[in-house]
Amino acid sequence: MILLMFPFRRRIYASMKLDRVDVALLEAVQRNNRLTSEDLAQIVHMSPTACQRRLKRLREEGVIEADVAIVSPKAAGRPVTMVVLVSLERERADIVDRFKSSIRSSRDVMLGYYVTGDADFILIVTARDMESYEQFTRRFFYENPDIKGFKTMVVMDRVKASFAFPIAE
Repeated sequence: MILLMFPFRRRIYASMKLDRVDVALLEAVQRNNRLTSEDLAQIVHMSPTACQRRLKRLREEGVIEADVAIVSPKAAGRPVTMVVLVSLERERADIVDRFKSSIRSSRDVMLGYYVTGDADFILIVTARDMESYEQFTRRFFYENPDIKGFKTMVVMDRVKASFAFPIAE
């Protein structure tokens, strides 16, 4: 068995032991979360009902945070993706918390990470085109006095799109 720590509901942590069945279920639903209970039962060699109970527990304990679909950016009308490194004016708790809140409330920000190193945050931002990204930068960065600076890297090709974590027993 493996002991993992999983964050859920902001700064509250639950730990749980994952056995080989949990690991197999998690690996399967990360690849395809539309598998039926019968499909999962064949993969993990348990009954469909037992698989559903396990998945319910994994969701309740925060191991499975969401069941999502990965949508094509082009199909969604947001074909331009940027990786943005953001530096704050000062690294104070209130400023960091305020910026985290603005990240969470922005529909343009796909992912946001509070990081160590040269930048304070790394954001993955999508846009319809460069003009709409410029409008976003004016609104999100230039009008925010807490932002010291930002650097944008435009994604030329999305090589991999996945939220699957490698899970070991």
